[in-house]
Amino acid sequence: MNQKNIRVTLLLWLVLSLTVMNMLRLWTALSWRIVLDEFGTRPGLAISLTGSSTFSVIGLVLVSGIWQKKTWTAGLVAASGTGYTIWYWTERFLFQEPRSNIPFAVSLNLVLLLFIYSTSIYLAKEAHER
Repeated sequence: MNQKNIRVTLLLWLVLSLTVMNMLRLWTALSWRIVLDEFGTRPGLAISLTGSSTFSVIGLVLVSGIWQKKTWTAGLVAASGTGYTIWYWTERFLFQEPRSNIPFAVSLNLVLLLFIYSTSIYLAKEAHER
């Protein structure tokens, strides 16, 4: 297995992991909505439900596209990486309690975005060659 196949496999696992995490988050938000309503997390619940359901569907589409080597996958990978980052930081700053690990979260987010963008460029070149 060469280095480029490993990058695509890692991207596939990253997308699959985030998709499963969002599906679990959606299921948890739906099953605990009465408790969440009791503690007054209505706006956060709405954002969580829409974001989790949106990124669950996008994740399933991406996993399918990467697996089948579709040409549109490269653009959707880059766009969904950007969208997921915006959604994550918006939700983190507006609806969550302040945390002290911001430098770590920013660093990890930048490393993952760099990986996602570089792999999407590789996917676009591979699709163009096919």
